[in-house]
Amino acid sequence: DPGAQQGISSEGDADPDGGLDLEEFSHYLQEREQRLLLMFHSLDRNQDGHIDVSEIQQSFRALGISISLEQAEKILHSMDRDGTMTIDWQEWRDHFLLHSLENVEDVLYFWKHSTVLDIGECLTVPDEFSKQEKLTGMWWKQLVAGAVAGAVSRTGTAPLDRLKVFMQVHASKTNRLNILGGLRSMVLEGGVRSLWRGNGINVLKIAPESAIKFMAYEQIKWAILGQQETLHVQERFVAGSLAGATAQTIIYPMEVLKTRLTLRRTGQYKGLLDCARRILEREGPRAFYRGYLPNVLGIIPYAGIDLAVYETLKNWWLQQYSHDSADPGILVLLACGTISSTCGQIASYPLALVRTRMQAQDVSVHKMDTVLTLIELTGWRGRKIPNKSFWN
Repeated sequence: DPGAQQGISSEGDADPDGGLDLEEFSHYLQEREQRLLLMFHSLDRNQDGHIDVSEIQQSFRALGISISLEQAEKILHSMDRDGTMTIDWQEWRDHFLLHSLENVEDVLYFWKHSTVLDIGECLTVPDEFSKQEKLTGMWWKQLVAGAVAGAVSRTGTAPLDRLKVFMQVHASKTNRLNILGGLRSMVLEGGVRSLWRGNGINVLKIAPESAIKFMAYEQIKWAILGQQETLHVQERFVAGSLAGATAQTIIYPMEVLKTRLTLRRTGQYKGLLDCARRILEREGPRAFYRGYLPNVLGIIPYAGIDLAVYETLKNWWLQQYSHDSADPGILVLLACGTISSTCGQIASYPLALVRTRMQAQDVSVHKMDTVLTLIELTGWRGRKIPNKSFWN
């Protein structure tokens, strides 16, 4: 870990010359062992020289986090080399000697964010936050960091997102569009900058959606918990889906505006407020929730498959290849997240297609009419309709 190496080098460099010689490194290891021994004794609550599953659970509980027996066992297995189902001092020292962790809380946070408790930012189910993280404001800092990262990633992929919306709305069996043709048409109509149309509101809705989803998830989680200490995967899926539906219900008008602004022609709208005003005047307030039902229904297959595939892949990797650490690493997590998100999107894509078509309509059309129109457009019933201009 480059971060850990840098931390060891800066902490152990006594004469600060930018390097770490043998004497400085030996002194660092001696001091490090003393701190690790204090941490070990702090977690070894019955002072029998071993840390077991129950002591791991108790330590997390003291931090304000409840974990299941299975989760505690996975933490223990990542360090238990002799198969005794306990962690002795030697195993503890060897595992954490070169980790730049300063106290017991750091160890618990390391465990928390490197096991099944951390399911990835790409999933519908929000991350868990301890009482300490909530009191210190860590939760909102992570939300802000996630919003900034989301803004950067969405801006980078905005041309592809706009292309996707155009192909969803305009492509049909008689009006075939490919990637290069779609990009060429957008550039010819509005220039290169037109590829980022709709990106502003797409970035703007990240913060309220994330905050609402987090707050809703916390309330729903505690309602489901009852007398339990931790949520099972299925219960987290339910809580995450309900939280996602709650967030979508509140910010859905922004989704409609995003679709309209993405599809707009040059000069059609003066901006976000002008677009909202015209929709309200011409179509009424109900237009801001057009496509809402398929959108909410799409959360269920997406969240369920996304979470299930992610957990399955991550746990399989930990069982097969993780012998010395419970942390799969960023590349493994990225691969698991990419595969699971792709599977979830494939399963929910038909509903997403119906939603986008309904959002793009400037007249009131029943959702079943939209589905039937899609079937006709794609030729599933063999009926062809006249070809229409890409921009009409």
